[in-house]
Amino acid sequence: MSEEFDYVIVGAGAAGCVLANRLTADGVATVCLLEAGPPDRNPFIHLPAGFIKTLFDPTCTWQFKTDPTERTGGRPIATTQGRTLGGGSSINGMVYNRGQPADFDGWAQRGNRGWAWDDVLPYFRRSVRRLDIEKGPEQGEAIPVSRMDWLHPVSEAFIRGCINVGIPQNPDYNNGHQAGVGYFQRTIDRGWRVSSARAFLKPALSRSNLELRTNVRASEIVLDQRRAVAVRYLRRRGATPNEVRARREVILATGTVNTARLLQVSGIGPAPPLASLGVPLRHELNGVGANFRDHYAVRIVMKARPDVVTLNELSRGLRLGGQIARWAVGLPNILATSPSQVHVFWKSFEGLDAPDLQCVFTPGSYKQGAVYVLDDYPGVSAGAWPHRPQSTGYVHARSTDVFEDPVVQPNYLSDPQDRRATIGGLRLIRRLLSTPELAQYLQNETLPGPDVTTDDELLDYSYRNGTTCYHLIGTARMGPATDPDAVVDNELRVHGLDRLRIVDASIMPTMPSANTYATTLMIAEKAADMIRGRQPPNNQAG
Repeated sequence: MSEEFDYVIVGAGAAGCVLANRLTADGVATVCLLEAGPPDRNPFIHLPAGFIKTLFDPTCTWQFKTDPTERTGGRPIATTQGRTLGGGSSINGMVYNRGQPADFDGWAQRGNRGWAWDDVLPYFRRSVRRLDIEKGPEQGEAIPVSRMDWLHPVSEAFIRGCINVGIPQNPDYNNGHQAGVGYFQRTIDRGWRVSSARAFLKPALSRSNLELRTNVRASEIVLDQRRAVAVRYLRRRGATPNEVRARREVILATGTVNTARLLQVSGIGPAPPLASLGVPLRHELNGVGANFRDHYAVRIVMKARPDVVTLNELSRGLRLGGQIARWAVGLPNILATSPSQVHVFWKSFEGLDAPDLQCVFTPGSYKQGAVYVLDDYPGVSAGAWPHRPQSTGYVHARSTDVFEDPVVQPNYLSDPQDRRATIGGLRLIRRLLSTPELAQYLQNETLPGPDVTTDDELLDYSYRNGTTCYHLIGTARMGPATDPDAVVDNELRVHGLDRLRIVDASIMPTMPSANTYATTLMIAEKAADMIRGRQPPNNQAG
């Protein structure tokens, strides 16, 4: 059977929820929104501390893993992505981070007209309300962005130590001036996570011109010559496909991995991999699946003195009960905080013009080789990663079966610039953890340990212990038609095809100096205006 709507949006993640809201706001255009995952009813989605539970839950996540390499110590690395309403915004660390103006000016300089900082800033502002941070032009809609309210004494000491070694305090890194130290801004309001689904999709679901279908997996983009006309989807493996047709456009918002895979199994992409899959080549685009990037973080762990109470102790027993009671009455507590507490945006080496590192500090420590499993003793962690990784990899479908995970290969630390920045980041973190301000709280380094000192030793430690930041971008990068590896133009239309647009993190040509959620919201807001033929909003100073 085939049904018809004006727009078919594939993916109800961070971008898809924005699009569904904006495109149905006139009450006229009809939209069918397809989501591979279930509704966001899991209570751990909405409780900020619940991200530890959802990260390992295959019912609401894509449990992708990278292929192992020498530079990951022969380890596959879990690159989990959201698979529920809200996508990544329902399972992420809730950090709101726009990045540096130069990131987006660089996009424009690559030939992407309309994507410079001054062009995109109004779209960043449109989707958020920055609570108690800044008034005036920052008061947009939908996503509340709040200051950290649970402040730990060790975090306060860490910030003081950073200031005393020459890193300026910066309480608002989203104002266009990123360098400095301070607390992260979070997408948390009154003790609850506010996902893209809660902020954008839920208000739109009452509209008669929006239809949402969950637990359906897109299996093919249907082309009529050079025009996208429909999407086929499956309710389960081996089922007969259903088809939904688009009068105006098919819009992919399925995320960096799934967008590349869906294009490839539909015959859109580079010829050799498609031939190996046995997929007829319908439209050759060499860049589909290429330019894949991610942030690769390495952390240092220190054991705290026995009388110091960190997250490790607060997350257990009677202390946890006390935190639950504080959450219930609206007092600051660990259940309503983001996993990364303090930010440091700084330089891996002296002489750089702008920060090339993001560092995070948490008054808690995790076991070696484990993801968010707290140590049995009090401790703290600090991690760092290169802002703008130069290492690139690829995403390739393994087969035409969309229930089989694709090859996910980011080639972490393959570029020497990333290796140098990682070493510089570890040395910076060690310096920041050894300040006099922290001496009363901390006693010794447990990871990698004081015997790991040379560049080669630090690099080997990074290979064996680094991990993803879940910031996957680039597999359908934006660029002009003269760029042989560009997949979409500056209006996010797929080169050489009509009525097919991509609106998610896969279109980012380079990595922003940031977590990717804020940029994905901005991309969706800007795309919605372009699809509706609306003029961009005037920028406002400040």
